[in-house]
Amino acid sequence: MFVTIDIGGTKTRIGCAHDFDALGPVAIFPTAPDYAQGLDALVAAVTKLAGGRLGGVAVGAPGVLSRDRRQIVHAQNLPRWNGAALADDLERALGAPVILENDTALVGLGEATVGAGKGAAIVAYVTVSTGVNGARFVDGALDRAAFGFEIGEQLLGCGASARTLEDLVSGRAIEARFGAPPATLGKEHPVWAELAEIVAVGLHNTIAYWSPERIVVGGSMIGEVGVSLERIEVQLKRLRHKNPALPEIVRAALGDLGGLWGGLAHLRGRLT
Repeated sequence: MFVTIDIGGTKTRIGCAHDFDALGPVAIFPTAPDYAQGLDALVAAVTKLAGGRLGGVAVGAPGVLSRDRRQIVHAQNLPRWNGAALADDLERALGAPVILENDTALVGLGEATVGAGKGAAIVAYVTVSTGVNGARFVDGALDRAAFGFEIGEQLLGCGASARTLEDLVSGRAIEARFGAPPATLGKEHPVWAELAEIVAVGLHNTIAYWSPERIVVGGSMIGEVGVSLERIEVQLKRLRHKNPALPEIVRAALGDLGGLWGGLAHLRGRLT
């Protein structure tokens, strides 16, 4: 039995599978803000869901991880998980090898292998949600990085006035700006056109340094009430670019289970 875990700032999803091609039962429960409680909840849920002996566990965790991918260094939405040796703690509790990776990277891997990016050799996954991040995939595998990808940290502007892409377009930033959850603003709110221009600049930069064949865009801020993918494409085409053609831009297809599918793909790549 294999287990794949996606730890979010508010919800945790756990799935199990007998092989790498079919996802079995899934459990979803609130993520505990305290690490000790969160670890106990993970162990209890895995034990109940998977039952017997485990062949391997893949975990997607938010934020920056240590270079050896064993520890959470900085999770903005789960500050009491910072410094947690999550991979080692789970291995001791579950008696199985644990592979830890950034949560966005595993969602993107799911999209690159069985979702909207399937069939493209070089895929960039970008999520615009509570935060902003992305990752690059080559031939169905997560590209190498020293500490992981943090494309939401790209600076737009210069000098003291420069702000990160995440500061400008994330759900957290928009809620702080308007004092209400983004989904309550309505689909005709003028902010969505404004954000489409900014996201287009972020994608332009992503194209410049990653040169993908296809960009998969996901996250709660992309949608009918939110930033329109069509508006983003219109703005992107207005920006200058050296490449003879822009990559294909598509909407993410796996919804809330992208990280679980990515975990299975990651286990397949590491254990076979």
